[in-house]
Amino acid sequence: MPKSFKYRAIDSSGKIRSDCLEAENLLELEQRINSMGLELINYKVQKPGLFGARNKSIKRQDLINFTFQMEQLTKSGVSILEGLADLRDSLPEGRMHEVLSSVISEIEGGKTFSQALNCFPGIFDSVYVTLVRVGEESGRLSDVLKDLAETLKWHDELIAHTKKIMIYPAIVTLVVIAVVTFLMIVLIPQLIPFLEDIGGEIPFHTRALIWTSNFMGSYWYLIFGTPVVIYLLLSKAANKNPALRYKIDSLKLKMWLFGPLMLKTNLSRFANYLAMMYNAGLTVLDALKISEKLVDNAVLTQAVIDARSYIEEGELISNSFKNVKIYPPLVIRMLKVGENTGALDEALLNVSYFYNREVKETVGKMESAITPVLTVILGGIMAWIMMSVMGPVYDSMTKIMGN
Repeated sequence: MPKSFKYRAIDSSGKIRSDCLEAENLLELEQRINSMGLELINYKVQKPGLFGARNKSIKRQDLINFTFQMEQLTKSGVSILEGLADLRDSLPEGRMHEVLSSVISEIEGGKTFSQALNCFPGIFDSVYVTLVRVGEESGRLSDVLKDLAETLKWHDELIAHTKKIMIYPAIVTLVVIAVVTFLMIVLIPQLIPFLEDIGGEIPFHTRALIWTSNFMGSYWYLIFGTPVVIYLLLSKAANKNPALRYKIDSLKLKMWLFGPLMLKTNLSRFANYLAMMYNAGLTVLDALKISEKLVDNAVLTQAVIDARSYIEEGELISNSFKNVKIYPPLVIRMLKVGENTGALDEALLNVSYFYNREVKETVGKMESAITPVLTVILGGIMAWIMMSVMGPVYDSMTKIMGN
């Protein structure tokens, strides 16, 4: 198993460089460092991290830039090794620099480009590696890399757009929780003695406020800790129990507002990657097998598996997806059009475009809907507190004035 080495080396100009590199042994380490035009000074074997060095990921933007640059280089006729070496030398020291150095060494050791990328599954997933392999075998590597770069960029923009829109509602939610917690744990306990000293009968809503404040003050750790513990336990149990995972994911798709958004996001991603793989030359069955890992939901994964089984039995693609009763009529209709016209990849891209637009519109509507709801909730809590505190005071003042 390759080890991770922390090394110091010197280049031809006398500049000292420090970096990390993976190698089977010291001899391979020296060979890799020499291939970069460096001379090894000293080294230290690094202890592997929790998930191993090879599975340590990189920024999504770095992967997009790498794919785009490799597409441009291969399109211009530059060899893979030369292109990788140029990219590595243009990068600052870091994880991506280390990865490219290792990929170059793997290729120099006799592996193909796709086989070298496959050594880093935490960075280059099965779809990426498979498409690169198809591009190598078909002689269309630059075209495949172009599609990959565009798809990765599209996915990155979708995630960035969703995060950007959800930031404000998330901040408002945190503010509401913080304000309510402060009022219940800090402010209300200071007012309780005053309310009790006023005398007279304490209204029900005031007693409810006092009880809520006492409960939150005594059991705040349970209120905030229980959801976290339940989430962790369910996640752990679901990872070990596929049936439980299926039930949880089924409930996720039925959640109000978030369920349809999750379904549309997965459908858009699934259709986009399936179109890219089909266009690259993969058969529908092979593309579906890889796509099983793309949908982040056990229900949709099982639907892909079932659809692939129907296709293997001789069913049409559109009928196969119709039989699993998960995919909306739009997907089925577009698949049927793609089958009839022989342009399945274009039909899938249309599905992806439609759901991509739907996701953005849904997220936008969620932002405009969540903020007023949270404002009403905060206003309602504040009104409850004011009424519970000021109500007894007003009643007491009324009695005094009456006497």
